[in-house]
Amino acid sequence: MSHQVLARKWRPRDFESLVGQEHVVRALSHALDTGRLHHAYLFTGTRGVGKTTVSRILARALNCETGVTAHPCGQCGACVAIEQGGFADYVEMDAASNRGVEEMSQLLEQVVYAPVSGRYKVYMIDEVHMLSGHAFNAMLKTLEEPPSHVVFILATTDPRKVPVTVLSRCLQFNLKNLPGPVIARHLEAVLQAESVPSQPAALALIGRAAAGSMRDALSLLDQAISHGAGQIEESGVREMLGVVDRRDIERILESLLAGDGRALVAVADDMLIGNAPFDRTLLELAAQLQRVALAQVNALPGEDDDAQSALALAPRIRPEDLQVWYQILIHGARDLPLAPDPHAGFTMVLLRMLAFQADGTEPARAVASPTDRAPTSTPSAPPSGAAAARAALQASPRSASASLAARPQARPLGPANPVPVEQAPRAAPMSPPSAGVSAAPAAPVVHTAPVAEPAEAAQAAVPAPIAFDGDWPALAAAVNARLGRAGLVGQFMTQSELLRADAEGFTLRVPVKPLAEPALVGKVREVLATHFGRPVALRVEVGAVQGTTAAAVRTREQAQAHAEARATIEGDDFVKTLLSGFDGTILPDSIRPLGPPGEPS
Repeated sequence: MSHQVLARKWRPRDFESLVGQEHVVRALSHALDTGRLHHAYLFTGTRGVGKTTVSRILARALNCETGVTAHPCGQCGACVAIEQGGFADYVEMDAASNRGVEEMSQLLEQVVYAPVSGRYKVYMIDEVHMLSGHAFNAMLKTLEEPPSHVVFILATTDPRKVPVTVLSRCLQFNLKNLPGPVIARHLEAVLQAESVPSQPAALALIGRAAAGSMRDALSLLDQAISHGAGQIEESGVREMLGVVDRRDIERILESLLAGDGRALVAVADDMLIGNAPFDRTLLELAAQLQRVALAQVNALPGEDDDAQSALALAPRIRPEDLQVWYQILIHGARDLPLAPDPHAGFTMVLLRMLAFQADGTEPARAVASPTDRAPTSTPSAPPSGAAAARAALQASPRSASASLAARPQARPLGPANPVPVEQAPRAAPMSPPSAGVSAAPAAPVVHTAPVAEPAEAAQAAVPAPIAFDGDWPALAAAVNARLGRAGLVGQFMTQSELLRADAEGFTLRVPVKPLAEPALVGKVREVLATHFGRPVALRVEVGAVQGTTAAAVRTREQAQAHAEARATIEGDDFVKTLLSGFDGTILPDSIRPLGPPGEPS
């Protein structure tokens, strides 16, 4: 086969051509130039970052015929033989297929012999974490004190599985994942040398899809060249990788900012027709929001291809909304396989983003709220006294603060105040009017009348508030019964403990952090608001509960019911007769108390 794949053709052959691992190159070059060589090296990193490549370059640097140098010639017999895999003193061993103590013993038996043609014997053990425990133990002594002509090079993608006794005997170098822009620049240089035309946007897509691996990037580049018939264009690379169209991302974010749910559904439908990858779209949306968050704190890298889009969106999205959206996207991508179908799950994630905000307030809508909606056309009628007072209130400089005071959020959680709002000013003592002042109604009466009407209308529109008697387990049981299902909200209500309750809401403690996630807390806040008929403030902290939860109460009740059932069984005359007549015993675990009708025993 005459063609050589790009990943092999463009494998670095010296430290100068190694991309993105400057910290490793600097340390090894200095050690080679000064003669401060170690007998064992450990290279760690994910696939395709250059672990095997660095080991081959190091072997050439140690055995080059020009001497031990950080700049091997690449032309001598040793350099060429190591590159072609025919150098007798350079041994590469795959620990995944040679993981037993027998294979390790055979290798260690050859260590004592002097090099055949080189200066050093270099043993490279790839995926060393796959060795068995006995194999590790067999190599410990030799790895600690090898002959002077032996150098061990270990490589692994999972250093956590390497015993500490091995790590302590090696110099460890962690090879970094390569950033997408660095990969794209290297691919551009490769394509220029290969005389293949390309578009920078297409190379950026390949750089991101490689996920830090240069080998994966070169393999994708080979595939893109074949897919594009000798040229690399953005549209072809998107089709090959199944990458989300950036225009869909922009349409989704614009629809969210506009509060247009119909437009969000239309985007999802268009993506279904275009066979777009919904799971990738959720992750791409999350990545775009992450770039916007970086732009909001002036930390966005300058070489980011989507920097302009992120900078444009940064002042338009509130940071708290951005964080909630990001969390919804991450959870939505995780739960997408559980949806009836990917399109339905994707649509619900978009609508969930539209419905939730970080502070629990109503999100921006395309349709105005009832208080802001323009009045519909009705037959003309003279303005009533309440309407005139409302107009006077809107014209007053204090109308904004008065309307805020009239919102139902300001009411306590207990029963509503039976005193009408119009009569509230009369309860305060008032001084008699001075001489010469007309007996016209005082200004507070004018300002309180319009406040009463929206409040009474809101009170009539929502169910009557339910008083809280301080029994949080009973409230949790009532809410769970009202939900009629056991979900995360039910788990929150069952596992949470009440710390304090005030006129605005509750302060709760939950035992685990997942129950305190903002999205779940927002759902619980909505359920409590529906239960009480008014918005409820909810403050949640994580810590050890003290046993005053609904779950603890239920456990105690079940234990008490089981004890009573056991006492009933043991005290039954018929059961006693059976036990004495047949020398029987009662298995405590087989006793089940009878539950209420309709519930399983």
